[in-house]
Amino acid sequence: MKKEYHIAVVGATGAVGAELLRVLERRNFPVSNLRALASGRSTGKEVQFSNKPIMVEELGENSFDNIDIAFFSAGGETSRKFVPIARKGGAVVIDNSSVFRMDSDVPLVIPEINGEDVKQHRGLIANPNCTTAVALMAIYPLHRAFGVRRVFAASYQAVSGSGARAIDELKKQVEAAAFATASPSGGGQDRQSLAKVYPHPIAFNVLPHVDVFLESGYTKEEMKMQNEGRKIMHLPEFRASVTCVRVPVYRAHSVAVSAEFDKEVSVEQAREVLAKAPGLELVDEPPKNRYPMPLTVAGKDNCEVGRVRLDCALENGLAFWVSGDQLLKGAALNAVQIAELL
Repeated sequence: MKKEYHIAVVGATGAVGAELLRVLERRNFPVSNLRALASGRSTGKEVQFSNKPIMVEELGENSFDNIDIAFFSAGGETSRKFVPIARKGGAVVIDNSSVFRMDSDVPLVIPEINGEDVKQHRGLIANPNCTTAVALMAIYPLHRAFGVRRVFAASYQAVSGSGARAIDELKKQVEAAAFATASPSGGGQDRQSLAKVYPHPIAFNVLPHVDVFLESGYTKEEMKMQNEGRKIMHLPEFRASVTCVRVPVYRAHSVAVSAEFDKEVSVEQAREVLAKAPGLELVDEPPKNRYPMPLTVAGKDNCEVGRVRLDCALENGLAFWVSGDQLLKGAALNAVQIAELL
């Protein structure tokens, strides 16, 4: 008889938490009992799971009694405080925050890449950064074939990566701009006054500023691809120079990558490798206007890769474009895949 598990979802009313519930349901994860946890503001709300309403409970020190697996998607401060409590109570934690990712005794896992690392867990497994996860889905299979040295990348990150408030902000700014254009007097709210989540308006704009700036001039987000990539790929010399950009897209991240390899590589070889990679689809027919786009990967489990070409500035280099749903492969789906390995 198949074992069933007592599951807790911390942050159940958030964007990633809601996606986690949907992924658990559609992948038929063996759930015996599900506990939906959130802050006091959400207590008493209901979430749906398997066509049944689940009452949201306030997260507290006794929330993890008899829990087998706890998914955390409620931000770093919540994870820092409650992950140790969940582990002490006997739950295995899969954490979506950045708090524990670089701890030497915490596996950082993308199942298609380093699923074996799950076996090393001590009650806690970390989910990687969403942009890193999407990019590595294409970088890693190429690394296995040709040995990656370094990458130069630019991300195009959807506003849903900043949560529900950012989605609402983009919608309001688009509506305000449309009203201003349609109004004979050119009316409408000042665009800057509608910028709450971001320092500048995001509608009809791009912001080369995701996360906190470091002394180096890079942001924390930009350094995650190098630091997390080294750990996930077991490649301590891996180097990545990244610029992370927020774009006016509601859902799904994209990354433009230029990668340099140890071995000589051809476009044909690269396409063959990418076409066989798990969790990845090759969509690469530019003359027919077929290439990965946020609109086509939103809501889709697999990432897509295309625009594969020889890089004209790097030795043994390839340039390519990857898109993936950051709420799925970048968060909820990857977490559930980790639980499936458990």
